[in-house]
Amino acid sequence: MARVCEVCGKGKLYGSRITRRGKAKKEGGIGRHVVKVSARTQSPNLQRLRVLVDGVPKRLKVCTDCIKSGRIERAY
Repeated sequence: MARVCEVCGKGKLYGSRITRRGKAKKEGGIGRHVVKVSARTQSPNLQRLRVLVDGVPKRLKVCTDCIKSGRIERAY
């Protein structure tokens, strides 16, 4: 199963991590230079919950944004 919210469809976020070296100009150096750019990902905060779907309890992976906003109805 993918790491995706089954209510809103929120998934992984892709971006870059930039590594720099050198001394900043305001500290008396000649400036910071980019040395390496590596890929990184951020995953959504998913929780496995029992949720009422059409009156029937089901176990779903739900992000915390959906839990806080009240988009789901919990089945206790």
